[in-house]
Amino acid sequence: MIDSRLGRVFAYFVSGCLLLFLIVPLIALLLRALEAELWQQFTQPAVAQAVRLSLITATISTLITVFMGTPLAYLLARRQVPARAAIETLLDLPIVLPPAVAGLALLLAFGRRGLLGPALEPWGIQLPFTTVAVIMAETFVAAPFFIRSAQSGFAGVPAQLEESASDLGASNWRVFRRVTLPLAGTALLSGVILSWARALGEFGATILFAGNFIGRTQTMPLAIYQALETNPEAAIAIAALLILISFFFLVLLRLVTHGRIGHPMM
Repeated sequence: MIDSRLGRVFAYFVSGCLLLFLIVPLIALLLRALEAELWQQFTQPAVAQAVRLSLITATISTLITVFMGTPLAYLLARRQVPARAAIETLLDLPIVLPPAVAGLALLLAFGRRGLLGPALEPWGIQLPFTTVAVIMAETFVAAPFFIRSAQSGFAGVPAQLEESASDLGASNWRVFRRVTLPLAGTALLSGVILSWARALGEFGATILFAGNFIGRTQTMPLAIYQALETNPEAAIAIAALLILISFFFLVLLRLVTHGRIGHPMM
């Protein structure tokens, strides 16, 4: 009995210490943001541009991911795909790679002297250090989150329901739209939230591949990095906004995964 009580006390103690370690810095930042006149900082042009650019690029990146990643997730979940293990390993790689490595890889692939850069140059296409490069960097690191979630959702759809719909005369597209998509909707929506949030917070790949140019490639994480030297109050304000946005989407994700949000897609 004593050992059991001691064990519980120890578990509560170390758990509490870890939670405090994780929570206290966030509270400290939010409290400092209140002192820094949070909303006044967002009236500064550079800060406002960084916030706007982040929201736009993260949204475009997520739309691209959904458009191109949904078919891939479906094929991996429901079809016999050659080299499935290799493909899934490659999809997981951006999740575990340091973002700086992802940025360097993109630069070596699409830079002027990269693998594909010389082929793009005659067409007048220069991707590095542009807004397009920001979207590419965000898509590279965020797409696997959606694809993996969507794959899990598609894999969980009972094949018997799809077969029954086909037997009743529904076309493959109608079966996918009216049966498969609604049943996998929660996983798809969860993947969208995770992908968008990951794109919004991307830093390492963006700064290496897109640079840090105000109004063109400077997203919120990059603005924090630059403002720390010249305007710490603005850096604190942007960081606080990122925390609030992340917290909101994590709550939304929990509501989705617990079935409180997300009705079948029609």
